[in-house]
Amino acid sequence: MSTRAQLAVECRFDTRDAVPSRHLLRRWASAALGARGAGRELALSTVGAMRMRTLNRRYRGKDKPTNVLSFPAQPHPVARGATALPLGDVVICPAVLRREAREQGKPERAHWAHLVVHGTLHLVGYDHERDADARRMERREIAVLRALGFDNPYRLPARGARQ
Repeated sequence: MSTRAQLAVECRFDTRDAVPSRHLLRRWASAALGARGAGRELALSTVGAMRMRTLNRRYRGKDKPTNVLSFPAQPHPVARGATALPLGDVVICPAVLRREAREQGKPERAHWAHLVVHGTLHLVGYDHERDADARRMERREIAVLRALGFDNPYRLPARGARQ
């Protein structure tokens, strides 16, 4: 497979948190995009809770840290010699992710996969502001995660159940 045909994922980890391998992060983002990922590139980074709070306040007007933010790339002409078209940036806060996984009784790895898929889908126009859009996005997330071997992220496990 040529380099052009693959999704390129540039990773930057600004926290000391345990993070899934770059291979898994790329696999999850690629699964979310399907054929749309061919010849594309995205940046995935981790930040601490304070930095995420600042980003969430600045870009969404919410003064608290959140689990994932997506910043689609602005359309621009392709530079001569460019190997991939940028999709944008996905920023994840591992501290919030860990807390949510604990509260929801989910394995951290499953929540990582969900947030990578969720954030990546935002880069290609999926949204959840309106109910119909949220249902469409959730259906896509559930299908992608199921194909990757993960349970429905919107169905909380029963107390005491093992995953």
